Amino acid sequence: MMIHSAGPEAAKRFLTFVNASPTPFHAVHNASARLEAAGFQKIRETDDWEKALRPQGKYYFTRNQSALVAFTIPSGWKQGSGVSIVATHVDSPNLKVRPISKRSKVGYLQVGVETYGGGIWHSWLDRDLSLAGRVIISKGDGNFHSKLVKIDRPLLRIPTLAIHLDRSANDAFKLNTETEFVPILGLIADQLNQSRTSTNEDDELQRDNSSASSIQANHHSELLSCIAQELGVTPGEIHDFELSLYDTQPSVLGGLNNEFVFSPRLDNLMSSFCAVEALADHVSTPAFASQKDNVNCIALFNHEEIGSVSSSGAESSLIPSLLERLSPTPSLLGQSIARSILISADMGHAVHPNFASKHEDKHRPVMNGGIVIKTNAKQRYASDAIGTFLVKQLVERKGGRVQEFEVRNDMPCGSTVGPMLSKNGLRTVDVGNAMLSMHSIRETGGSHDVQYAIDLFSSLFEGFSELDKSLAMD
Repeated sequence: MMIHSAGPEAAKRFLTFVNASPTPFHAVHNASARLEAAGFQKIRETDDWEKALRPQGKYYFTRNQSALVAFTIPSGWKQGSGVSIVATHVDSPNLKVRPISKRSKVGYLQVGVETYGGGIWHSWLDRDLSLAGRVIISKGDGNFHSKLVKIDRPLLRIPTLAIHLDRSANDAFKLNTETEFVPILGLIADQLNQSRTSTNEDDELQRDNSSASSIQANHHSELLSCIAQELGVTPGEIHDFELSLYDTQPSVLGGLNNEFVFSPRLDNLMSSFCAVEALADHVSTPAFASQKDNVNCIALFNHEEIGSVSSSGAESSLIPSLLERLSPTPSLLGQSIARSILISADMGHAVHPNFASKHEDKHRPVMNGGIVIKTNAKQRYASDAIGTFLVKQLVERKGGRVQEFEVRNDMPCGSTVGPMLSKNGLRTVDVGNAMLSMHSIRETGGSHDVQYAIDLFSSLFEGFSELDKSLAMD
């Protein structure tokens, strides 16, 4: 009988994180809790906190509940010092509930959704889906609060059409995401429709004379009641929300020896988890107590899947603002940037056994094969020889391995937050862990790769500034 190994400890911790983080809001919340448990202090961008920074201080701030920046101050820190940054993103392709979501057809309650990012949308069919996100509720004293919600039971489904009714179902898959991709919420039963004035195939929105801030007419009352029950409020206390659909099937270890992670949102919660773990663990090591030069930093951005152009995305002011607040004159800022490095960590493409020709022959990363360094001559990835050399040195210090990825000349290349962050003048290198089925609702990664990424980031935080001093360039 085959004996299953327990699986890598870091991978098991990742499962807990990803299962609790169906949206960027939850990921940021859970990352914040991990950092606070490690002694990090929450600060706010609205405060004058840069004047209160202390040697060996540990700080973090969030923006719009969907992006996070955390950093540590070394014992010998002074303005103009470099910053060693790991940058990731916490968003993934998903389906978002529309602002006016009420739909019904031939006896079904339905929920209007909008696609977000470049998802493999047919992978969402016939899945047990539910809702998660943030909800604006009234507190009864004239104030309002943004509260996270995660409904754990299956609520919705996008059923496929039976093959008996579509004999071409197994041909090249095409799906109209507007008309053929509307989830069902339930059946229109008598007890659910006592107040319903219309059960036509396409319900016309019945607007009343309620206030402009009311959303009660925009969504099925049954849906609002379900959300309200989860939050312990009344439907009338819900004033707005941002909700996404997610797969209720939990992330698990798989394979004969638990060598795989089967999970949604590996891209890019795996990198985000590893960055948080590395920084949280680093502050309890002797290396942190003796560190004298670079500030260590992680940045978890939102909206990478749609271009990063938002107040919480990588093209926002988050990193430039931090650098300027740490080094507040042009001269100090220039010195800091020259001494800094940024590792852009995002998942990469493992070679697929059924589609090996999609990879360049000599650039075929495998899962559990070590850190993937991504390069592209057109700078879709920001890596260059300096950055790759530094990463290889850092990996080597932990006894790890590296793999190279470069896309074929006859295929387009994806991108990451790296190129846009390198515009700030930071030395930048793009890395990741190899995975399969990127942007599917269920992706596959390597369980040992979790620790490999943590090791790289830990090596960066422990020794980059000393390594950098040994490299002569300009």
